[in-house]
Amino acid sequence: MKKNNFDIKDDDPKIEINKPFEQKSWKKQEFSLWVYLVFMMASLYLWEGFKHQQQEEIPYSEFLQKMQKGEIEEAVVTDKIISGKFRASATETETDIGKPNTPYFITVPLFNNELANELEKNGVKYTVRHGDNWLSTFLFSWVLPFGLLFLLWNWMAKRMSGGAQSFLNIGGNRVRIHPEGDNKTTFKDVAGVEDAKQELGENIDFLKDPTLIQHLGGHMPKGILLVGPPGTGKTLLARAVAGEAGVPFFNISGSEFIEMFVGVGASRVRDMFDQARQKAPCIIFIDELDAIGGARGIGPMMGGHDEREQTLNQLLTEMDGFDPSSGVVVMAATNRPEVLDKALLRAGRFDRQIVVDKPDLEARIAILALHTQNMQIADDVDLKVVAQRTPGFVGADLANIANEAAILAVRNRHDAIDMLDFEAAIDRVIAGPEKKHRILSSAEKRRVAFHESGHTLVAVSVPTGEPVHKVSIIPRGVAALGYTLQLPTQEKFLSTEKELKDQIAILMGGRVAEELIFEDVSSGASNDLERASEIARGMVTQLGMSKKLGALTFGKRQQLMYLGSQGMEEKNYSEETSCLIDSEVKILIDEGYQRATQILTENNSILGKLAELLEQKEVLSGEEVAGIVKENGKLVNRIK
Repeated sequence: MKKNNFDIKDDDPKIEINKPFEQKSWKKQEFSLWVYLVFMMASLYLWEGFKHQQQEEIPYSEFLQKMQKGEIEEAVVTDKIISGKFRASATETETDIGKPNTPYFITVPLFNNELANELEKNGVKYTVRHGDNWLSTFLFSWVLPFGLLFLLWNWMAKRMSGGAQSFLNIGGNRVRIHPEGDNKTTFKDVAGVEDAKQELGENIDFLKDPTLIQHLGGHMPKGILLVGPPGTGKTLLARAVAGEAGVPFFNISGSEFIEMFVGVGASRVRDMFDQARQKAPCIIFIDELDAIGGARGIGPMMGGHDEREQTLNQLLTEMDGFDPSSGVVVMAATNRPEVLDKALLRAGRFDRQIVVDKPDLEARIAILALHTQNMQIADDVDLKVVAQRTPGFVGADLANIANEAAILAVRNRHDAIDMLDFEAAIDRVIAGPEKKHRILSSAEKRRVAFHESGHTLVAVSVPTGEPVHKVSIIPRGVAALGYTLQLPTQEKFLSTEKELKDQIAILMGGRVAEELIFEDVSSGASNDLERASEIARGMVTQLGMSKKLGALTFGKRQQLMYLGSQGMEEKNYSEETSCLIDSEVKILIDEGYQRATQILTENNSILGKLAELLEQKEVLSGEEVAGIVKENGKLVNRIK
């Protein structure tokens, strides 16, 4: 294989060296502009105050006296004020306390000459006042200070939000538009979802030529809802549909409609559909639809008109309002279809619901082949084995494994990614990274070796046990001190009662081995006991696998079908039945414990040799385990 070349040439046209510098320079210029604007406005404000301080306001009567004495050198007369300059001799002789020693003055004249004469004749010292300049007062006392505060607040808000928006554009649409031709994603970039691709292919034909169905009197679906667990490729499928059809692609997340101000989300929905109608035919894709499409009337705003409900109402109106012949298709994705409003799922809105489920074995092989097609792969890599080791993994998980394998190959200075790199990547994703600095004592290491050997020996002994692929006592993750990995020979979608009982026995094998060898148990079996208890309780309460209770289910739970979890259990049985359930669960656990005890007691010598070799090598492959079992006993062995 060719060695990977990690050198980057300066003349590579794909590398834009100056782009980060230009972005940084623009941010610096924008910051300088704000600083300059604030400085100019502050300077104007201070200059007005400085000019006011340089002038001495004197009473009009005093102005007349000084004018008669010849102490005024020059004056400027306006319709409201008189300003001017004293003679130098007048300011030098000024001794009144509290008056500034300044050559400039300002006063307000009294235009009623008769009143002025009377006041002067009677020796009254008077001062004339007039209303302030309201425009100047308004600008410098209100507009300038509050304007500076507003600009400062707006600048800080943009900095805190990463420059994404300001108060002035909070109602703007955040939809990302990918014009026709810019989207290079096609169905070749999507693997493992052939059923979904087939259904979506019909919509591509309708987008390219709407007359294919219009001449039959039908119309293309208004909405397509992609449903499935996270990471199965729903967003990628939507982009591939737009790329195959060669139409503009409008992409927005459901959470981006919602703001703290009521009505903003509805406005954004209207703007998005207006833009889509102008660029039809096109595709609108709303990711995480459950952010705005949740069932109405649930929650603290029950019966009210909160922002999310207004946004949902506007979306329902828009999907009812546009003509299906216009070529605008609304696609959405969610992994929580059970929380969506029923009005959103009715016919005429999201006409089609396409399930994008977790890939099976063949689909995982195709996904791995897609993600490794541009990698330097060694000849010993078997993608089928990698796919068999990753049941339940979605496309995003498999892409992560391929990338982790490449990282480990670089770390180990490999010329190509070999099978050991993929094995290590899977172990890292499943059990966590190796804790090389977590050193176990000899006693702990021996106990962990017997614990994992107990799991392994029971797994190769029970009739329905999957082949053991690897056994390890290397600490991983937060609390895993070892693990036993079984490799399924085929994809399974159902589990029989015998298989579930065998799984309980395998989980009990580690604790039983510790009890037989050390005559004591440790906390290392806590996770095994938890998993075994869950299987046993599910057999009794959900699967009807109890002879005493019969084919009944107990406890009603809200099933989150695509997330693989359950909600709170609603107890719908009596206390007497509850005691019987606990009794049946204990019987199943005890039965598995006894089976594990019988297997390990009868094959005590194999257990010791397996644990001894595991303690020495720390990691055993399935072939090594098979060799020890075949040399020392006649167990039911399914290791290939």
